Amino acid sequence: IQLQEEAVITLQCLGKFGDGAFEDIFTTNVDFSSKYDHHIRLNLKGSKEVFSSGFCLDDECWRLYEKQVHDLLSQGLGDRTKSVRVIWRNSSSGCSLEKGFSTLDREPLIVGISMSTPEKAFRVVDIGPDAEDRDAVLKFRKFWGEKAELRRFQDGRIAESTVWETKDWTKHLILKRIVEHVLVRHLSLSETNITQIVDQLDFSLLHGGTDPVSFFPNLLGTFEVLERRLRSIEDVPLKISHVQPLDPALRSTSVFPPEPHPLANEKGSGGKLSKLTSSCIQPLEVMIQLEGSGNWPKDDVAIQKTKSAFLLKIGESLQSNWGMRCDATEDEVVVLLSGYAFRLKILHERALALVNSGIANQRAKRVFGADKSLFFESQHASMIKGLLKPYPAYGPVVRLAKRWVASHLFSASLADETVELLVAYLFVKSLPFKTPCSRITGFLRFLRLLADYDWAFSPMVIDMKDDLSPSDKKEIEDNFRLSRKGYAGNMQNISPAMFLATSYDKASEAWTSSSPNSMELKRLIAYARSSANLLTKLICQDESDSLRWECLLRTPFNNYDAVVLLHGDKLPFPRHLLFPSLVNQGRVVARGNASKSFSPFFSSEDLRGRNLQKLKDKLMVDFDPLRLYVTDLKREFSTVKLWYDALGGDAIGLTWDRSGSKKRQRDEQEDEEKDPVSILKGVGEAGKGFVKSVHLVKVPKLT
Repeated sequence: IQLQEEAVITLQCLGKFGDGAFEDIFTTNVDFSSKYDHHIRLNLKGSKEVFSSGFCLDDECWRLYEKQVHDLLSQGLGDRTKSVRVIWRNSSSGCSLEKGFSTLDREPLIVGISMSTPEKAFRVVDIGPDAEDRDAVLKFRKFWGEKAELRRFQDGRIAESTVWETKDWTKHLILKRIVEHVLVRHLSLSETNITQIVDQLDFSLLHGGTDPVSFFPNLLGTFEVLERRLRSIEDVPLKISHVQPLDPALRSTSVFPPEPHPLANEKGSGGKLSKLTSSCIQPLEVMIQLEGSGNWPKDDVAIQKTKSAFLLKIGESLQSNWGMRCDATEDEVVVLLSGYAFRLKILHERALALVNSGIANQRAKRVFGADKSLFFESQHASMIKGLLKPYPAYGPVVRLAKRWVASHLFSASLADETVELLVAYLFVKSLPFKTPCSRITGFLRFLRLLADYDWAFSPMVIDMKDDLSPSDKKEIEDNFRLSRKGYAGNMQNISPAMFLATSYDKASEAWTSSSPNSMELKRLIAYARSSANLLTKLICQDESDSLRWECLLRTPFNNYDAVVLLHGDKLPFPRHLLFPSLVNQGRVVARGNASKSFSPFFSSEDLRGRNLQKLKDKLMVDFDPLRLYVTDLKREFSTVKLWYDALGGDAIGLTWDRSGSKKRQRDEQEDEEKDPVSILKGVGEAGKGFVKSVHLVKVPKLT
């Protein structure tokens, strides 16, 4: 059966890619850990049931047991699966004949399951035989035991069924529950002898024991209310013609989509306050477009001022008509509604056309650069939104990938959109694999893609709907060759180091033009390869220690020249922190006390007063001390390369930057006159009240 499946996939590769299918068919590693969606290990050491039939049959007992496990799982899972593969590698590759068969039962029996579709795999109810069919009912009850129950369905049918009630954010565990029930019931195995690779990394996505993605329906409903209100505004010279969500939280790809905040409500209303009421709220980006008009000014500065005037007027209208709190700047307006903050920005297409046409002068390009970025964000959001329905596993895989990127301090190297495109590539170009239906398998393929792709000599083309024409592909290839033309003899400093092309960005301008650079990409590849190797071992080998799984998201600090530790209780969302950081090497060169001027939660004194308006005034929108601190360090210490976790990490890695720009060389000459300890003390002083300690791990080799 597996041989036939592989033949079908090979034919699909040949049909889709022709001569270009060679690498997919012959050089891509399709191993057990990356091929299947769901992995099971059964520890059968000393199991009497396995060996009760003896060793001297033509079909040895382990083969009979493989078949028994296969048949049980196939019957229990039914159309939830496309295939089930059971293998008992009953002796290790290093087995010595002199030792006989003493190691025969030490290797676990492993099972790989390919899901049919997520809709079928995560179905809550399985319908069995009708109540009138007594023989079938008895057989059904014998197989399922206490899980079998008689139910009346909406169409009037009365039938046996099994029900796997669960919350939406835990539906990916339904298969695990079914497998456990079947194997425990029919093989007399204890739960401790059954290891299923399903939810070992879920801890990294939880917030207070719950996956915040469970708030997505509420968030989407609130956005729809905002959209209706914006479209209904009458007291603005131009009507709002288009409202589009741009934030990852509004397309299910944010690691931590925000929970409703009790103070982010309309005037006079407020939710229930708890002891851990956050003093910060994260705004969600929304783009709006106005109906066309020929009365826009032609001067670039005047265009920006006009956009600001529109934003102010929109904010005033929302405030006066619906009592919504609005905070405005020249570039945006932030509005609070039903527990959420939304940051509104206007995309002016004429300004965008000026930049793209090449007519605009340098000043105009700087002014309208935000419009071009907004355009890219808009196109990207539309493209990613189209993946969510056909590929339900896409969102969880992206969230795990983003968590891994941030945990290893690569937040400045890979933009959120870059990670989303890399994972999208796995889904739209899955061959020679089947499209991933589980988060861990998808995450493993992401790590391998990052580690193994030929970034120096191949553009990555993300063609969502196979709608790129031959001329589009030629344009992408020409752009890629142009980007590599000047580096024929030295591929160390190519730019962009990671060339990602899409239908809206054929020259890789949007997300990877400046990062990752060659050095960052090299480091990324090394980390991805190491994590992929570890994850492969965790899936296939008899390893169930949770600490080993945590190692996938713990970064080693000995790979940095210096490390800055931050006060965890001064982060805006301290519960996003995975593990408190510890540095055991090097020496401490600076220490600092925590500031008393900021707390991520409202104090008991604030909450005791219960003055809602006063509390709302204290609510900080988009306050992120880590981002502000990193910005300061980049400006003041140009010879130091910064690595950090933007999702809530309490550590910043520092490496001595030896790039070749003339300005940096001048800075290096000035810094060479300083002791490295003095530089690091300055780094600590710049973050006074926020920095806990600064550690010198490696003394720099000064040239």
